[in-house]
Amino acid sequence: MATRKPTLDSAKLDRVVAEARRDAEQREQGYRERALKMYPWVCGRCGREFTRANLRELTVHHRNHDHDYNPPDGSNWELLCVYCHDNEHSRHIDHAAGSALSGEDTPAAATGNPFANLKALLKRERDD
Repeated sequence: MATRKPTLDSAKLDRVVAEARRDAEQREQGYRERALKMYPWVCGRCGREFTRANLRELTVHHRNHDHDYNPPDGSNWELLCVYCHDNEHSRHIDHAAGSALSGEDTPAAATGNPFANLKALLKRERDD
């Protein structure tokens, strides 16, 4: 039983290759690719160095947290590893939540002392 070899549609192959090249050029114009060309492949927080093998773990962080603000000089970007990037966004969320509490709804400071009578309790236990 002979199997037929599929014919190669060269026009379709040319379209796929042209589309892949066009997509690559568009990605290069994106802020991540521009930042990777502009800055060394090192995390700005922990100092971890990256190579092509693990470059996917290096992210572009927007310093002012506005992903639409991408100046051509890269002044709003810093390269961070995925761990430091997550940490930075967690800190930003915590800060925003804390500043929301800084108004009139701030809970009162704790005034109770759970160890106020500890000395007397320990003295009584020794005396027993």
